[in-house]
Amino acid sequence: MDYIPPTVEQLFALRVSAGLDELALHERFAAASADITEAVVTGIGDFSAREWAPLNRIGDTQGAQLIDGQVVLPEGFAEAYRGYVEAGWNGISAPEEFGGQGLPFSLSCCVLENLGTANLAFSLMPMLTVGAIEALIYHGSEEQQSAFLPKLVSGEWSGTMNLTEPQAGSDVGALQTTATPIAKGPHSGKYRISGTKIFITWGEHALAENIVHLLLARTPDAPAGSRGISLFLVPRYHLDSDGAPGERNDLKAISLEHKLGIHASPTCVMSYGDDGECIGEIVGAENEGLHAMFTMMNNARLNVGAQGVMIAERATQQAMGYALDRVQSARAGSSDKSPVAIIEHPDVRRMVLRMRALTEGARALLYYGCGQVDLGSLGDTSAQERAELLVPLVKAWCTDIGCEVASLGIQVHGGMGFIEETGAAQYLRDARIAPIYEGTNGIQAADFVTRKLGMDGGGVLAALLDEIEREAGDVTTLAKLSWDCKEIAEWMKGQASLDDRLAGSLPFLSMCATAVAGWQMLRQARAAEQPDAPPSIKHTKPVTARYFLDHIVPQAGGLKSSARAGANLLYELDAPALVG
Repeated sequence: MDYIPPTVEQLFALRVSAGLDELALHERFAAASADITEAVVTGIGDFSAREWAPLNRIGDTQGAQLIDGQVVLPEGFAEAYRGYVEAGWNGISAPEEFGGQGLPFSLSCCVLENLGTANLAFSLMPMLTVGAIEALIYHGSEEQQSAFLPKLVSGEWSGTMNLTEPQAGSDVGALQTTATPIAKGPHSGKYRISGTKIFITWGEHALAENIVHLLLARTPDAPAGSRGISLFLVPRYHLDSDGAPGERNDLKAISLEHKLGIHASPTCVMSYGDDGECIGEIVGAENEGLHAMFTMMNNARLNVGAQGVMIAERATQQAMGYALDRVQSARAGSSDKSPVAIIEHPDVRRMVLRMRALTEGARALLYYGCGQVDLGSLGDTSAQERAELLVPLVKAWCTDIGCEVASLGIQVHGGMGFIEETGAAQYLRDARIAPIYEGTNGIQAADFVTRKLGMDGGGVLAALLDEIEREAGDVTTLAKLSWDCKEIAEWMKGQASLDDRLAGSLPFLSMCATAVAGWQMLRQARAAEQPDAPPSIKHTKPVTARYFLDHIVPQAGGLKSSARAGANLLYELDAPALVG
């Protein structure tokens, strides 16, 4: 099925939930006028649907291949990426001094949303490049910025993130890749890198002239654990005297992972320094690499949350199209026994409406979080703190929603959804990685109930929940969920042990995320009543918002007992008995 960009819905969410009109009042974002915003959202939607969407199914069936050490992509990918670079889409929110357009992060997120809805596997490449740009802007030296940022911003070069190692998994502190200082010779002051990294998304390919690997490693005598990690910039090609790619660095992809989904995205096992000549340069100071990498990871986590929206949108579009076309059975209770389109049957209606409401709710949460990031970048410390609080909610809840909506999409198709030829199954296969990478959703939940819950003594979360409860008004389901979240937060900060908090972390995160999404859906429903609201929004938003508030919000409230259950039951059986 063709991708139809949800341009009107995106523009509405950007205005109401991200607050783009208010952002444009600030000098820094003055260029983000209503006309420019509409041109960007319309333009990237058209480009994505025309150039990237037709490659989605091809990429899934053919996938990336490693042939003689080179990653080979399906036909059409090189031309589609070249069109992306030439149109300037990669630099939407990057600083103008490095060739970007300096527009709000919210708009760059919308660009990625369209690209990823059209072709999720393909969109991972620019997503990681955007993260590399962020890391170098905040932590790179002036020399690194001038040498690498213009080409990364344009998209002519791409970026990666190298954390995971075979023995370490999510425990980054257990990594063993080494970085040895070079004291003499042409690379004096740099480091000799040696080690293996796994799960490196777009670690090798031929679409960009150079690949800038940002890599975590240990220097000699570094402290144990995460305190001894440093960040290094390791280009595929060294730069010559003119700053152009020259001699190849000592690094290579030694295999590609065979994955459940996102087949067109080459997930590489990367080997550094097989011949002892992999050269990298440090980013920031020694032993401060994790802090620098988290700049990139926080950006990536919001954009991974966006992937939940991407998959949900595409799965919903396909399910709606199928439900309109598929004729089967008469409507129950109807005097006319003629078969009708399955969209007329109540349970199919339920599934489709749930898919729409969840997708719109996830987008509302995503753009609200992006808007807080933009406000924080303008010096609003309260917005910055709220954005930090929202990162695990966006990443975890939105990606879980992507999986649920993709699964519902298969159900709407019935048996045909389980058949690969219809394409419905691809969305579930592609979606399933999003709750895992960039920190599993369990890790996001743990972060939420430890670091984020304790921000300002719990005041950051409390202020958010108070605002939701205050604006809920007579929407009792939302007010009650907000109240329940506050009650659980107080219990977790008080009498709950660390094990108790961690045991209830995921249901608590889901409750809080649903409360924020429900609040934003309510705000959108109220905005839809205004005279300037688009006609389609006036017609549909009150219904999707009401479904979210009447059905999804109360279901989230049902997680309260799980959030407060504590950890004792989890340890009633020892490990052998539990798995025996």
